[in-house]
Amino acid sequence: MEALERGVLPVHRWTGTHRYNQSDMPVREQSEVVGHAVMAMYLYSGMCDVSSVFDDEGLRSTLRILWDNLTRRRMYITGGIGPASYNEGFTEDYDLPNATAYAETCASVGLVFWAHRMLQIECDRRYTDIMERALYNGVLAGISLDGAKFFYENPLTSLGNWERRIWFGCPCCPPNIARLVMSLGQYAYSQSETDAVVHLFVGGTATFLFGDESLVLRVDTPYPWEGRVAITVMTRVTSPFGIRIRIPGWCEEFTLELNGRAVGQPRLDRGYVRIERSWQIGDQIEVNFAMHSELVCARLEVLDNAGSVAIQRGPLIYCLEQADNHLPPGSSAPFEKASLDDRISLDRIVLPMHTKLESSFDPALLGGIVVVTGDGAYDSGNNDELYCPTRSRFKPFGITAVPYFAWNNRQRGEMRVWVRSI
Repeated sequence: MEALERGVLPVHRWTGTHRYNQSDMPVREQSEVVGHAVMAMYLYSGMCDVSSVFDDEGLRSTLRILWDNLTRRRMYITGGIGPASYNEGFTEDYDLPNATAYAETCASVGLVFWAHRMLQIECDRRYTDIMERALYNGVLAGISLDGAKFFYENPLTSLGNWERRIWFGCPCCPPNIARLVMSLGQYAYSQSETDAVVHLFVGGTATFLFGDESLVLRVDTPYPWEGRVAITVMTRVTSPFGIRIRIPGWCEEFTLELNGRAVGQPRLDRGYVRIERSWQIGDQIEVNFAMHSELVCARLEVLDNAGSVAIQRGPLIYCLEQADNHLPPGSSAPFEKASLDDRISLDRIVLPMHTKLESSFDPALLGGIVVVTGDGAYDSGNNDELYCPTRSRFKPFGITAVPYFAWNNRQRGEMRVWVRSI
């Protein structure tokens, strides 16, 4: 409004629209996430801060509407946001192309910022689940395993033409992801006047202040590879207080123990369990999340993913890389795109909806990861004709999938998150 009073139209030089910087209407009237994705995340984070300072429930109501619009209609399965390169941001509902996904690393970082602030307004796992999804997938994919190279954009399909780079002409992503990783502790925990809250599951210690007393919790866990989390009380606090622990939305079964004894029928409050008592040094809570590999499908409105499935295990989204998917020894490549080492073209792999997925930890692969395997098939159809009659042309093929965050850390090759299904 100030710009209009000065006779200046605050439109972007590329797009020529006020929606680019979310200035097309007052923020309290907005119901869709629009424009530049990083700007939007920073704006909504600021709105959260203002709503907290002034206890503004009206602004919080707007934020919840915007949150639902983003997470139910305009977010990739990896927690990436902003599909378009022309505005580095949003387009319309369910427009989530894979090969041309912009999904800027900074935008996923911004989503973590916003989710964290929403979580401070109300302790609800729907914010924590998205924060975790963005952290483990959309953010971590932006940096190589050795910490030396970065993605600016994060596609969900690659023909082998994408590689991380050491630096960019617009160098926002490298320092943004670095500061987030270094400040991870503030996202993993929080506290109220009565509770210490564990949001994310990361090995280490955390200190909470209750009046003049300090509480230290130690967390031991192999998460995200396994679902076991042990939380040990390291200091004594004289007054009773609660410990809240998030039960992730992806987890359908879990067990909870206190000092080796099962906690019967734990009650969930917005996705968190709470145990209150007078804690002693050495008290331990152990929670075990059942962690299964499963196939996930998208809404039918997401046209790019029609007839396709993705693999999820715990908080991690998986992908196929050409480096892991070869024809059986002695086979000859039956189609044009197969390379000399018989790597299979990923667009010919299909996964039955009923396929059984197995997982195993490989300490020698990519620094030590859990890989997911399953029985699929590959299309050995005729390459000579553009169209041909339908016939049975699928041959058995065992697939291997790795976490999306770890892709492009070996030789160049194709990558797919979404795989055709039959």
